[in-house]
Amino acid sequence: MLGGPAGEEFFLSTVEAGETRPLVRFPAGPARGVRTNDGLCVFRGLPYAEPPTGERRWKPPVPRADWHDVRDAAAPGFACIQPPRRAGSIYDGDMPPTGEDCLSLDIWAPEDASGLPVFVWIHGGSFIWGAGSEPVYDGAALAQRGMVVVSINYRLGIFGYLAHPELSAESPDGVSGNYGLLDQIEALRWVRRNIAAVGGDPDNVTIAGESAGAFSVMCLMAAPSARGLFARAIAQSAYMVSMPSLKEHRYGEEPAEEKGSQLGRALGALDIASLRSMEAQDIANHALQAGFLPIPIVDGHVLPEQLVEAFDHGTQAPVPLLTGFTSGEVRSLRFLMPALPASAGAYEAEIHARYGDLAGQCLALYPAGDMEEAALATLRDALYTWTSVKMAKAQQHLGAATYIYCFDHAYPAAQAADLHAFHGSEMPYIFGTMDRTPPRWPAIPATAGEAALSNAMGEYWSSFARTGVPQASGYAGWPAYLPDGKHVTFAEQPHVASGALEAAFTFHDDVVRRRMAAGDIPWNWNVGIAAPPLPAKVR
Repeated sequence: MLGGPAGEEFFLSTVEAGETRPLVRFPAGPARGVRTNDGLCVFRGLPYAEPPTGERRWKPPVPRADWHDVRDAAAPGFACIQPPRRAGSIYDGDMPPTGEDCLSLDIWAPEDASGLPVFVWIHGGSFIWGAGSEPVYDGAALAQRGMVVVSINYRLGIFGYLAHPELSAESPDGVSGNYGLLDQIEALRWVRRNIAAVGGDPDNVTIAGESAGAFSVMCLMAAPSARGLFARAIAQSAYMVSMPSLKEHRYGEEPAEEKGSQLGRALGALDIASLRSMEAQDIANHALQAGFLPIPIVDGHVLPEQLVEAFDHGTQAPVPLLTGFTSGEVRSLRFLMPALPASAGAYEAEIHARYGDLAGQCLALYPAGDMEEAALATLRDALYTWTSVKMAKAQQHLGAATYIYCFDHAYPAAQAADLHAFHGSEMPYIFGTMDRTPPRWPAIPATAGEAALSNAMGEYWSSFARTGVPQASGYAGWPAYLPDGKHVTFAEQPHVASGALEAAFTFHDDVVRRRMAAGDIPWNWNVGIAAPPLPAKVR
């Protein structure tokens, strides 16, 4: 029996002969899930918003109306509409069928739970691909550590992040885009209202995500309408790049509304009504082919300012944060890398031409001896290391502790594929799903050492969600990053490191500040030999 507030009982007695599946009365309505052999109750495909179809396509989510009949919650809901992944992608795995009625979530809860911390997972996938129900995100192992785990779907691609003048004109707030982010906020509202029914504490919610999911975590921290919906945050491989503004040319980014109008014309749609009449899968496929890269938008309403501005100004949520990156982030994302020069001398000349007075710092950090490794490290640090340390310093300024990690673990199949600690490679260890990775993912061996590392990481993550301090029995204490730059590196086992991140942070922070001051240069993967000439030092 799961307990709610003031001892209210939410599980209903079952009277059907032989029925063993758990039946729970959520405030939203009754649902019958499944009971696992290891003492968990799992509820899948629970809708938190109405289907964003027809006239609701490209509008903020509408809370799902409460239901009265018992909902079968044994299977996940639709994944959100998305194009096929890149051919040969190691991230391409099994997902449920896609559909526009995809705004649903899955829950894993220990039986007899009461007042447990809640861990809300936001999947990655470049805001284009993925689903909360992918096998690698199965929440069972984390739930067994004494949490209620929730994994959500949100609109992707053109459906999640299209801005357009007509859509802004429809909106009472005069904005458009950010529908995927608004979905996430609506899901958190559903969790706050309903999660006590399965023993979760609505006042102890941790939002967590990797890659685009971590970008989403940063956006939720910066979004005024998400304030109060979570108490802690975990951002894995977050990248605080420049974002388009809704109507203005800023930081070298075209206005999002202009890009949306251009995309509509490229798809042969003269207006939003035409786009709403098109078949959803065709829209998703053609949008990607037309070069549309979805990303949250600075609209002055959902996101009042650039993420870096929010964290500089201290307007983000003052919550404890666990953040970090993998040492080989870009090894599985080599399409982001520029072509390498023909020689070390040419590399050094390029760096001097592009970085001016900072060229010495750049070459000290990323020397020409191995240009490929230098390029990989430059991108990793510009996107991920800088972001982690930036967030840590900003949270510390607000009085909230931040804990940083670097995942630097090697295993044979990844090493053989030159994918040492690649982007996302920590996820199976945290979720305890090393046997449920996508088909092309380098296979993780079923050894005691791999299991021990997974156990340690799962314990650190669940402890942070429970108390705000990551701890694992028998392993190193995890100190807050500041004041001395200490963090945890996960190699063969966890160990504490210090100091190594500051030099990279200082260099890339100077670069970003100069670009921001210039006002017409984005900051993303245009670094190293792909960098535009660096503006003069900010005075």
